[in-house]
Amino acid sequence: MNRFRALTVGTLIALGGCNMAPAYVRPAPPVPATLPQGESYPVLPQADGAIDAIDAIGWNTFFTDARLRKVIADALANNRDLRASIANVAVARAQYRGTHAAELPTITAVPSASRYRGSVSSSGYVSGGGGNSPTTSEAYGIAGGIASFELDLWSRKRNLTRAAFETWLASAEGNKAATIALVAEVANAWLTIGADSDALAIARETLASREATLAVSRQREAQGIGTGLETVQADTLVQSARADVAAYVTDLAQARNALQLLVGTTVSSDNLPTGLGREDAVLASLPVGLDSAVLLRRPDVLAAEHQLRAANANIGAARAAFFPQINLTTLAGLASGSLSGLFDSGGTFRYGLAASATQTLFDGGALASSLKAARASREAAVATYEKAVQNAFADVANALARRGTIDEQLAAQRAYVASADKAATITRSRYDTGVDTYLAALDAARTAYTARQALVGVRLARATNMVTLYEVLGGGLKE
Repeated sequence: MNRFRALTVGTLIALGGCNMAPAYVRPAPPVPATLPQGESYPVLPQADGAIDAIDAIGWNTFFTDARLRKVIADALANNRDLRASIANVAVARAQYRGTHAAELPTITAVPSASRYRGSVSSSGYVSGGGGNSPTTSEAYGIAGGIASFELDLWSRKRNLTRAAFETWLASAEGNKAATIALVAEVANAWLTIGADSDALAIARETLASREATLAVSRQREAQGIGTGLETVQADTLVQSARADVAAYVTDLAQARNALQLLVGTTVSSDNLPTGLGREDAVLASLPVGLDSAVLLRRPDVLAAEHQLRAANANIGAARAAFFPQINLTTLAGLASGSLSGLFDSGGTFRYGLAASATQTLFDGGALASSLKAARASREAAVATYEKAVQNAFADVANALARRGTIDEQLAAQRAYVASADKAATITRSRYDTGVDTYLAALDAARTAYTARQALVGVRLARATNMVTLYEVLGGGLKE
């Protein structure tokens, strides 16, 4: 008998290790093994541990401006979308724990007590009065047991738990991706305020200069030296600069509103930039190797892979549903006629064990349809994962393409501004000496102004490109 019991237990344990889920194999990344190289791309170092280096750089290190770091910290603490994302992770975690709890038996304890006073008749029934002398009957007991516990012979419960666990991990990685995106959005909004401040300063400086020029033109016209056409032409430049000032004031106000919405609380003016400064709000470079495996560490890619693992586990649960479900029920307890004797030699031990098996014979194809749906969901998860990898590769490639040319563009734009300013100065001098026309001086002034504003845009593009590159490479959340 003991050998039979041991064999039975061993068989159940062996069956309990039978996992119906297909073996998980990570799909091969549908992208080139190396990041893009060529004329548009920077020369990237092939450094050992480059993948880890990206994760090791926390945002508090990457962003070097103390004001920007303060704003980012406030956003991480107050942004409402991020709060919702964190709450969703907590929901997924609770659901996983609830699913995991179903793998364990539910044990209950039921104490009981009864007391009855009556008479025993000749037939043996107890009545409320009459007959023989009244007697008092007492009964006490405590029982506990397992109510219908399913033996997970085919790993149905285990796979459901695995699916819930992977869904939780996917939610956590999604929250990381949302956090990195928020950090990048806040940084870009902060840098945009700096660029708008620079653009507004240039517009106001230009307006003041053009108003002075208009005053001179009016004096020259009044003295008979200049013409009415020159005065009107000078006035067109003034009005154009006025319009630009008004537009940039609006842009700056809207940029501040956008930043405040991202942060989720009031942003002090002391923490706002008054310009792009020396373009040192972020690190000048990032350590990254040429291996595209760095993309597999991005939170959104990891989230897609966890969803794929969850879909894989759901196939196992759907397969296990075709096999019989075996449930155990146990009951054990003590009973006594007196409370004091319940736990001593006066108590009577009772136990019971029952098992049942359920096998579906006909369900109209419901189980088969569930399995097909699980397999189709896995195929969709594979496609989603592969698409996430491709999107990551494209994001990094685009950011690197901008990074590879932005310094040259910035140098060229600076040289253009210097030449345009010099041309405007020479042309104005030639007009004052009567060598050149006033129209030539106006055109040169417009060109110089446009070049200066364009330089602000290129400087902003360079700063935001570093933020984008940091984001698309997976960033770092360490403080």
